[in-house]
Amino acid sequence: MPAPQGEPPVLDDQARFEIIMKHGHQDLVQAVAFNAYGDRCATGSVDGKIRVFNRHRDGMWRLCDNWGAHGGEILDLQWLPPTIYPNLLASMGIEGRFKLWTEDPAAAPGRRFSQRAKGNAKAAFETRSPRSPYRSFSMKHNDETRHTYLALLAADGTLTVLENEVPENLSNYANVDELRVCPKPARGEEASFRVQFDPNPEPCFTALRAGVRADSLSLVVAAMDAVKIYRTRPITTTSYGLQGMGRAFYLAAEVKGHRGLVRDIAWAPGNFRGYDIIATACQDGYVRVVRLDTPFSANEDGKTWAAHDIVVKTGDGAGGGSNIVNARRKRDGKPGSSSGGLITAAAAASGSTTPAGPSSLSTPASVASSLSSTTRDLVPDAGASDETGGTLLDPHGNSSAISSTATSFSGLPPIPDASTHGGGIAAGDRHWTGEAGQVRHTVRELSKLENHRTPVWRVSFDDDGQILGSVGDDGKLLCYRQTPDGSWARSSELTVMKMRMAAP
Repeated sequence: MPAPQGEPPVLDDQARFEIIMKHGHQDLVQAVAFNAYGDRCATGSVDGKIRVFNRHRDGMWRLCDNWGAHGGEILDLQWLPPTIYPNLLASMGIEGRFKLWTEDPAAAPGRRFSQRAKGNAKAAFETRSPRSPYRSFSMKHNDETRHTYLALLAADGTLTVLENEVPENLSNYANVDELRVCPKPARGEEASFRVQFDPNPEPCFTALRAGVRADSLSLVVAAMDAVKIYRTRPITTTSYGLQGMGRAFYLAAEVKGHRGLVRDIAWAPGNFRGYDIIATACQDGYVRVVRLDTPFSANEDGKTWAAHDIVVKTGDGAGGGSNIVNARRKRDGKPGSSSGGLITAAAAASGSTTPAGPSSLSTPASVASSLSSTTRDLVPDAGASDETGGTLLDPHGNSSAISSTATSFSGLPPIPDASTHGGGIAAGDRHWTGEAGQVRHTVRELSKLENHRTPVWRVSFDDDGQILGSVGDDGKLLCYRQTPDGSWARSSELTVMKMRMAAP
């Protein structure tokens, strides 16, 4: 029998951290999210209400707004980058609805994030799955292209990725890809699903060197006891009889060894190391930290870090003509005289919309703009004719004809994604098959941490990717740091205790 506890220790006059003493929720707090600056905090409780707090100059947290967001408990919250105005807050409830809330700073308290009264709140954007409720989401915003990406993972193992091309219209999302990441769990079986985008602006330099596109999307998915890493590759799509460019996810790597449900995942920011770090929180009581690499060998592929190897020469597959593009330059231009622009024009003329599926998508960023800027810099005789009958871009960036075969930016000709079934869900897990645009990845476990000795529920990195924190059933926050040999070790421990306030 443990010894009875005496008087709680006295709290120091100079507290080392700031506390929201009274959050005001009438039920258990299920989700907490801070913005990028750390001066705004959103809390979601089991009763479906969200409360937003602001930190003022005196260090005190004060309530900014509260409203009823969902009909049940709130599973997750996420702030979008503060570069987007107005501020946006995303939430997901147990009923499977994803909602996006926008703030109106001029509105009265209680209606700053909701367009109606507290009891009848209306979100700026809302979506749900017609087949199975959503269980996890992740959002990523590209400040250069101003595109926002949304990943939604449903309870049946279906992953849906959407893209918002118009920042001013928060309710307009286009389907990028849809695939199944795991078999549908049996009825009554305990399930766990998590998804997260790569928080870095672009892949690490070794991945770019190995052939990953600079605008490639990367995400990690935890479905039941499996952890899978997906990346996009360019594919050709056909719409209204014309070819366009699209994206399709493929399974880049898989983290094995989990002996229970994976409760949470975290992708470390700051991939300047040349590799990516991913952490998982498992029900078996372990926190696993793995390293994701894209190996390459200069002796095997004949490439170096020289400019003539970074600039990829892209053949059209039908003749000797070629276009020269910069593999490391972002392809973020506006739609120009390309097949994607013709697809959009044909859709507008016919008054119909493009079907939502990976086999009928057009690229969000145009081919012509990036090719024109690159060709002006790298090809003096860019106005030469192609042997296949098409014409390359002239020095002024104008295209007089369309190439007979679409080419990808990665230096490899894209191929149609013929492995998809009806409904846009691909067969299997889109395993790595060596097709055009796919890059081989390797996963190596750095550390297997057992300091909790109880099921681990949450894991997260700091903004620099240098500190890893985890929380388990013991209620302790454990922080880890990376040692010089690459492994991770515990550096500190934080436990919440009742304290007596010292008399002034």
